[in-house]
Amino acid sequence: MRSPSLLSRYLATLFMKMFLMMIFGLCAIIYLFDTLELMRRASKVDDVSLTLILKMSLFKLPETGQILLPFAVLFAAMATFWWLARRHELTAMRAAGYSAWQFVAPLVTAAITIGFFHIMVLHPVSSQLLERYKSLEGEYLGQHRKLLTLTRQGLWLREGDPNGEVILHASSVQLSDWSLRGVMVLFYDEVGTHTRRLDADTATLETGRWVFHNAVVHEPGTPEEVSPTYTMSTDLKITDIQESFSDPDTISFWKLPGFIDTLHDTGLETAPMQVYYQSLLAQPLLLAAMILLAATVSLRPPRFQRALFMVVTGMGAGFAVFFLSSFLKALGGSHQLPIVLAAWSTAIIVLLGSVTWLLNTEDG
Repeated sequence: MRSPSLLSRYLATLFMKMFLMMIFGLCAIIYLFDTLELMRRASKVDDVSLTLILKMSLFKLPETGQILLPFAVLFAAMATFWWLARRHELTAMRAAGYSAWQFVAPLVTAAITIGFFHIMVLHPVSSQLLERYKSLEGEYLGQHRKLLTLTRQGLWLREGDPNGEVILHASSVQLSDWSLRGVMVLFYDEVGTHTRRLDADTATLETGRWVFHNAVVHEPGTPEEVSPTYTMSTDLKITDIQESFSDPDTISFWKLPGFIDTLHDTGLETAPMQVYYQSLLAQPLLLAAMILLAATVSLRPPRFQRALFMVVTGMGAGFAVFFLSSFLKALGGSHQLPIVLAAWSTAIIVLLGSVTWLLNTEDG
């Protein structure tokens, strides 16, 4: 027997109200702390206004909101069940012959809808705002410089030079020793005028310098200079290059498959990005599992001791899910687990565990 549509709408509406209150409340707290942290960092830098700090915190907020989303769904579902129990509405529904499955189903449907809306609409918007935040952070606070861009034509890397700027292009990357293949380097002076060009078969990043092999230097007004090896000083490290493109939160959900293909074509590691993409696809299922997890700790008589136990148990379960998810993703990104298994296991484990508990308690 299905729940009447009026009851389903009432339950889904109540849950959505709780969810919006929860997500806005959590985001407001995070926004405050992010603003204070940016103010602390900006105190060491001149010409950073309070308006700019508030704007940067706002641009960063959606990234944090994505992390908080499963927690917000879990706590909103717990609050919904607690509210229904406190007003004896759960008792009335049970007396009318409804099982837990019938008043949990509308919440599950709402959570799945939130999951799809997030990955299809909110994530692309969030990625653009986070990219804007990182740009402002690099410009005003000297952090997270975007050094690297990937295209179908290969890898483009930009770095500062004592005499101006250097732009490096490589058609592919050899991950075993992080050497670049098919290298072209363009040199510009302080006013942006092109001064010379270097072409090389390969290039390797060593401590404090780039080493180019079989290099040809082209400089206007002078003959080509051919050299078996050519060195150029640099402050870059391999970790700097890796971190400059390893943040998948700055890439829209719709662009992730193409970006993964580009990484593969360039010769770069794709496993962490594939795990991230699969985890986005699994998010509607994870949010549905969080509703069922909330039901396992919330469908009890409304006493204060029970409410306190519910809150503590729910928080513990939420953090356990978060750490399990992070652990499995790390295993998938390091090729110790299949990518699909690493991304989907958390949602499946929570879902099956919660369903088993409800079956035992509700259906005997």
